[in-house]
Amino acid sequence: MAKQFFVLVMIGLFYSLTASAQAKPSWNTIFKHINDEVQSHSQAYNTLKTATGTIGHRLTGSANGAKAETYAYELLQSYGFKDVRYQPFEVESWSRGTLSLTVGPNKQQLNPVKSVTLAHSPVKVNLTDEIVDMGNGLEEDYAVAPGKAKGKIALVYLGVLAGSKEGTRSLHRSEKTAIAIRHGAKGIIVINTAEGGILLTGTASVTGKLIPIPAVCIGKEDGMALKTLLMTGKQYAHIDMTNFSGMIKARNVIATIKGRKIPHEKIVVGGHLDSWDLATGAIDNGIGSFSVMDMARTFKVLKLHPARTVEFVLFMGEEEGLLGSKAYVAAAVKDSSIQQLRYMLNYDMTNDPKGYATSAAESKELFESIGAIAHKLDTSFKNSFYAGAGLHSDHQPFMLEGIPTGGGAGGKLPNNAGPCYHADCDNFKLVDEQGMKNTVRFSSMLLYGIADAKTIKAKHFTDAETKTFLIKNNLKEPLQIAGEWRWEN
Repeated sequence: MAKQFFVLVMIGLFYSLTASAQAKPSWNTIFKHINDEVQSHSQAYNTLKTATGTIGHRLTGSANGAKAETYAYELLQSYGFKDVRYQPFEVESWSRGTLSLTVGPNKQQLNPVKSVTLAHSPVKVNLTDEIVDMGNGLEEDYAVAPGKAKGKIALVYLGVLAGSKEGTRSLHRSEKTAIAIRHGAKGIIVINTAEGGILLTGTASVTGKLIPIPAVCIGKEDGMALKTLLMTGKQYAHIDMTNFSGMIKARNVIATIKGRKIPHEKIVVGGHLDSWDLATGAIDNGIGSFSVMDMARTFKVLKLHPARTVEFVLFMGEEEGLLGSKAYVAAAVKDSSIQQLRYMLNYDMTNDPKGYATSAAESKELFESIGAIAHKLDTSFKNSFYAGAGLHSDHQPFMLEGIPTGGGAGGKLPNNAGPCYHADCDNFKLVDEQGMKNTVRFSSMLLYGIADAKTIKAKHFTDAETKTFLIKNNLKEPLQIAGEWRWEN
């Protein structure tokens, strides 16, 4: 027993020494200052409250979107950043107009169903056609019934239906729409996964450009009832919609702290400022973007100057196809500054993190050494670690260029906010102040630690290494569907 205890102690000691191997002694003091400052003086919660109350939604290209850009710019200036800048971009964008969805057993007997248009649907649609149930809307659902959806309106579930075979993987709503289009569907109705009649919006386009068919979302209860009706007979839908599509101007907002020793190496930390227009986007992504701005405030007020340059970026256009982050990366590729980027930390709906996550497993030692200090300051931070990769947020354009990505992880959304994702209930009442403080303080520590580390083992991948990484993380199929797989095989 004594021998076993000794072995366990030695394993624990080895783990402790390994986890702190990359930590600098000065980080203990700096992280304590970060912790105290954020706990006592964080502005994240209050500035988000002000923005949601005075601006409202932050749809890219809208008057509200422009107000949000100005608000972020002036807020960063008020924190002492003299080099805040806009990064303007012009892209084709979309906004909803009118929508009527009616459903019934024949074309003459149709009743209204509560619905919302999914982004990048056509500018004008007046369509009446038969509905066909395509299950989860995956390629395999179409394969078992060839031609079933051709010339019809496909009904698909947003997630994975109960009773689906084990291991069934869901796809993004845009990817399910692309599959429906490929199989000849004339329209698509997406059933939301949230209960209570909540409607979800978001883009149905994998390219960020107009799609050729109308795409609408209906509530879970209405959707499941429609699936039951389709088991006993035919059902038809009439979709009447108008939308806007055209070139719009938007601006990312960027503030920089120049590196003390290695200024040519850069760490980007960002989150998308924009939101959909059904509510005020408090959770998606107010809690992320306003936490990023409070990280910037914390660095300024504490006069933190890590070895590498840190860039705080508020992206616009994420909801409509990662437009702002794509513009940022395109500009960095054009002027070759992309080679300076060592890490991109993304904060999209991040709340109350309990650990850190990254696309680069080789960052485990560094991340855990940072987290070990955070844990000593507050044991509610569990210093969990996750290595992996996904798509559909502003880290994606960076990741596709081979740049390591990461951020806070392991927390959960406050006040049962999950069902309000992209929905009309995403309001400030869902926000938790301490959850935002935790995002700011633990993520500021991560940001400083990476930016100040003696070495960063995570490397900027070559094109071939990026391809291998994406395949390993099962991202080839969704990228092919989106038309973003740039390799031949």
